[in-house]
Amino acid sequence: MKPRPNILIINVDQQRYDSLGFTGNPLVKTPNIDRLAAQGMQFDSAYTPLPVCCPARQSFLSGVMPEQHGGLWNFDSTAPVGSIAEDTPVWTRQLREAGYVTDYLGKWHAHPSLDPTAFGFDTFANPGLDNFETPHKAEKYPLPNNPWPQFPIGAYETLPLEQCHTHVLAAKCNEVIDTRSGQDSPWHIRLDFSEPHLPCVPAEPFASMYPPESIPPWENFNESFKGKPFIQQQQLRNWGIEDWSWQEWSVYMSGYYGIISQLDDAIGRVISHLEAKGLMDNTLVIYTTDHGDAAGSHRMMDKHYVMYEEEVHVPMVMRWDGMIAPGSVCSDFISHYLDLPVTLLELLGLAAPKHYQGRSFLPQLRGEAAVAPWDCAFSSYNGQQFGLYCQRMVRDRNYKYVWNPTDVDECYDLVNDPYELNNLAGDAEHASLGVHYRKMVYEVFTELKDPLLANIWNQRWLGGV
Repeated sequence: MKPRPNILIINVDQQRYDSLGFTGNPLVKTPNIDRLAAQGMQFDSAYTPLPVCCPARQSFLSGVMPEQHGGLWNFDSTAPVGSIAEDTPVWTRQLREAGYVTDYLGKWHAHPSLDPTAFGFDTFANPGLDNFETPHKAEKYPLPNNPWPQFPIGAYETLPLEQCHTHVLAAKCNEVIDTRSGQDSPWHIRLDFSEPHLPCVPAEPFASMYPPESIPPWENFNESFKGKPFIQQQQLRNWGIEDWSWQEWSVYMSGYYGIISQLDDAIGRVISHLEAKGLMDNTLVIYTTDHGDAAGSHRMMDKHYVMYEEEVHVPMVMRWDGMIAPGSVCSDFISHYLDLPVTLLELLGLAAPKHYQGRSFLPQLRGEAAVAPWDCAFSSYNGQQFGLYCQRMVRDRNYKYVWNPTDVDECYDLVNDPYELNNLAGDAEHASLGVHYRKMVYEVFTELKDPLLANIWNQRWLGGV
């Protein structure tokens, strides 16, 4: 048995599952992440517990759903909201207590006042200016109908690539690897990029890699919103993009794909550095994201108020040479930010806190059958940005059901309508589907101790009483 591995977690911000080469995107170039997947295990059914930054990131630290840790939406917008307490049992603190040295690099966005050193990390640094901060921008592709000048869609970064946030952060990570690899203790590095979150301002050569006219529209771009919750159309109006055609969206996608390829290049430098130092045989590398991005699907921007696959389905890869079979695939449903903590603790021989809500997928990593896999994927939402609006989602291999307590529910036939355009909820001929999947919502979120199910009115609607 190998000694306890070094652990490098590469976490990016707001990346769609279908925006990578290894997940089937024929246009975007991600050779380094694709190679990581080819040399390890890819997870094709991983889902976020909640498709918003702060709640998801706090779930990753605390091992429980947002409705348990209290960070229900981003703490830096809309109404005040709770956050995980400093004395929360976090698995990263367990690693440090077990002898790991721990470093956090990059985007944090998990607590309004405390940084990672309050939650089990020895050091914290976020060098360089990310897309929100850098003043070094110039127009690349004109976008006359942009209602948000603070989000310079169609711009490019004028700094040299080596001075961009992606590559400054990767260089800093390599410095930390050099320092830690010269010590006796195993290390855990959390490397968090703020990309590819909008506004997506790539530098050259990536800014020119995807001309807008070369990017075809998403299959579900022509969304009518017929029979769907009102909030979805309102989201377009709130963003001021209700009149955008694919011409505008192709400019957005040029930047989105460009910054993803730039991010891939930065990640490649870190992986190559590990390989050059001979560290890959005892380093577990994990690549994933907090949630996805609409990026024009259903004509929508960002996330919020929807449980479409583009927002909740996330990419995830794990590579550990000699322990995880190259080219392997796990197709079991994974709640990635709940399941990763318990899996890593079990892998290291450490006991997960009993209240953690994830399920270990260590058997799958070993090429064995799952012990207790999830029967479905699930995700929750409690509102943010334009107001509070709760949602609870479940999906199995055939259907997705979204319970919207204050609007019409949603039900999608994922086999015959994979792009989620036709809402079956409310159709008399599909009434039995609603009964079945509302009961599933009740059962799944009751197990997750969701307080939204604590009153008899919601229980009655879902079939719990």
